[in-house]
Amino acid sequence: MYVLGIESSCDETSAAIVRMDETSREICANIVASQIDTHRLYGGVVPEIASRAHVEAVSRITYEALETAKLSLSDIGAVAVTTHPGLIGALLVGVNFAKSLAFSHGIPLVSVNHIHAHVAAAYLSEPLLRPPYLALVVSGGHTSLYHVRDEITFEEIGATRDDAAGEAFDKIGRVIGLPYPGGAALDKLAYEGDPKAFSLPSPAIAGDELAFSFSGLKTAALNLINSTTQRGETINRADLAASYTATIVRAIEKKVDQALTQTGEKTLVMAGGVAANSHLRASLTRLCAKRGVKLIAPPLALCGDNGAMVAAAGYFEFMAGRLSDTSLNASACDIMAGE
Repeated sequence: MYVLGIESSCDETSAAIVRMDETSREICANIVASQIDTHRLYGGVVPEIASRAHVEAVSRITYEALETAKLSLSDIGAVAVTTHPGLIGALLVGVNFAKSLAFSHGIPLVSVNHIHAHVAAAYLSEPLLRPPYLALVVSGGHTSLYHVRDEITFEEIGATRDDAAGEAFDKIGRVIGLPYPGGAALDKLAYEGDPKAFSLPSPAIAGDELAFSFSGLKTAALNLINSTTQRGETINRADLAASYTATIVRAIEKKVDQALTQTGEKTLVMAGGVAANSHLRASLTRLCAKRGVKLIAPPLALCGDNGAMVAAAGYFEFMAGRLSDTSLNASACDIMAGE
């Protein structure tokens, strides 16, 4: 069946069509209208501007996706839309558009959790993937570990207590003058520096708990930058990028290692925007090879927010009979009522 996916949880408007069945997954179209150039002017995402940009783009890219896939709305078996979590104003644009489109054309509508959608991107690159498995979701708003029992059942077994890895990368990248998004620029700069130049606190909470805290690491890095400036010196940006990146990567690797031991799973799915970080990919590739674990990381194009991952997740929601009606709403929180 063909599923239309609509994504508008943050600063990317995306519409995609995927063809899904028991054994195959095909991306027929995946159109993304990026807002990076707009938000670069402000050093980060401005929610009101993001919402308005979604309004301007969502209809156009949906019909562009249909044209690219050479399909009409009569061919679509379900409309899937991200409803939570995310920026509430941005989410509402996608939800209301998807509801209007689905019910005006008599197409079933399904609600999709944005985090579950990131994980579902793995099914598009690995059609034979089957639960159970361990999933790591690392993005601007989330750093979480899930024991995925089946395609729609996620048990969160670890998460950050405050900030997320992606936000931590972007914040320090912005402070040292790197262009938005800071995380991507920091990833590149880290190759030019010494990862042992600065000693920084680990965001991995000590003990058996699968938890992170990135606020202390950010504060330590900011204090280091400020104290260097106050002495009239200039901090070596490459060394800081390398040390900061290595500290985050080691912390995530440590907790993933613990989670693999606790769950006994032999498959790790790595998903989310920060899954594109080359240092983290290399680290988890080594860890999984050492442990005899299969690592599945979607291609870079499917790591960021996109409609294809929403459509993939929506397919499983549809197959489970979890359909939505006209009362469907958006929520900024991870959990919606009745989920």
